[in-house]
Amino acid sequence: MSAGRVQVPRVLSIAGTDPTGGAGIQADLKSIAAHGGYGMAVVTALVAQNTRGVRSVHRPPADFLREQLDAVSDDVEIDAVKLGMLVDAEVIETVAAWLEQLRPPVVVLDPVMVATSGDRLLDAEAEQAMRDLLPRADLVTPNVPELAVLLGEEPATDWPGVLDQARRLAAGTGGRVLAKGGHLDGTELPDALVGPEGVETEVTGERVATSNTHGTGCSMSSALATLRGRGLPWPEAVAAAKEWLTASLRAADTLQVGEGHGPVSHLATLWDRAGLHGPTPAEITDGWWEDIAGIRADIDAGAFVTALGEGTLDAAAFRWYLAQDALYLREYSRALAAASTLAPTAAEQSFWAGAAGEAIDTELALHGTWVGEDDLFAAAPSPVTRAYVDHLLALAARGDYAGLIAGVLPCFWIYEDVGRRLAALARPGHPYETWLHTYADESFAEATRRAIALVGEHATAADGSTRERMREAFLVSARHEEAFFTTTTSRNS
Repeated sequence: MSAGRVQVPRVLSIAGTDPTGGAGIQADLKSIAAHGGYGMAVVTALVAQNTRGVRSVHRPPADFLREQLDAVSDDVEIDAVKLGMLVDAEVIETVAAWLEQLRPPVVVLDPVMVATSGDRLLDAEAEQAMRDLLPRADLVTPNVPELAVLLGEEPATDWPGVLDQARRLAAGTGGRVLAKGGHLDGTELPDALVGPEGVETEVTGERVATSNTHGTGCSMSSALATLRGRGLPWPEAVAAAKEWLTASLRAADTLQVGEGHGPVSHLATLWDRAGLHGPTPAEITDGWWEDIAGIRADIDAGAFVTALGEGTLDAAAFRWYLAQDALYLREYSRALAAASTLAPTAAEQSFWAGAAGEAIDTELALHGTWVGEDDLFAAAPSPVTRAYVDHLLALAARGDYAGLIAGVLPCFWIYEDVGRRLAALARPGHPYETWLHTYADESFAEATRRAIALVGEHATAADGSTRERMREAFLVSARHEEAFFTTTTSRNS
């Protein structure tokens, strides 16, 4: 590599395609750009795939591959090369011959050999050609199964085993190996730069809770090629690439690309700095939940919840609460039905319709066993009940789907949160034992998680004003929930 740092390294990706943009040369170009490089691409294979899998692969003639390589290198000075999908022995040998002639200063090889399913992607001849190619790479970045294939061994099952295999592979090729822990079990996700003498640097990390991990190997290797092409020492390049990939994984859920294993958010850090990249769904809803921490504390400490849990709640106060709750649920179910009507997808329509039916069929039936069906709607709605209902029905009347689902969320979330603690207090002899047991319904807990996720997804995709409107609808409903819980005993003392 030439002396000094290359400010804008010219990085060539030699790999297959991914039409959905999450892997292959499309991911490489994003990764290169994210790290300050100028990306170029030579196609080894045209792949018909999406986030759910590969459908077919078309391999252009090897002569045409060589023409692409020569066309680039005859005109452009190349600072780093990243090698990805090399589909067969002829392709590998063509690339090896070009590397031997050009001898670029940095070569990073991501040996695409084993699919996520565990299937081998190369035949025996191609696997041997890949092993022969290893000495031409400065850094090899196999996952755990690929590392084992390169050595002709069984995959390691723990981190020390991965490091040992990486050291032996490095010793056999004279280069470096990036050992990766992504295929191992556990919450920790270490990476290590391993040379012939052993570990040169190790970077720890925690596994990001996302299924959107498509193209992580492609993205990591192209990031390393770019960082090294800029002049960073290998240990610094590994640490920087690891930090970037972790941030890209944390933002992956915001992209909502495809129905399978989606891509990482390659440009998340750039978008964050530009103020263009929004928070994740969980970050939004967790923030709203923290915003109502005081409300939740007041509900827990209120006389109604305390007395209900202790079993000292006056029976008349309990019946009044049930009667008001029945009146509320009748209108609440209409708000849920309106959400179903406004829902943009069939899955969301089904969810909200199911919740509306549950509010009527199950919840009100349960109330009737305590109050009596004839008396269930005999009470007049209190000002608190009327205000809460009016708030939800106004959201529904405006046709504001995003605001409406944010507004109904506290009835799921706060009820489930309070109920979980109350259910734990149920005991033989408790006057409200059977009622408290209803709070522990797992199907309602699952519905609550689904409602939180749906609201978070819509808030993430929304513009700033819509997201703020959703937050305000959520906060207003939370305040109505507080009033509903805390005025019950005071009106019936």
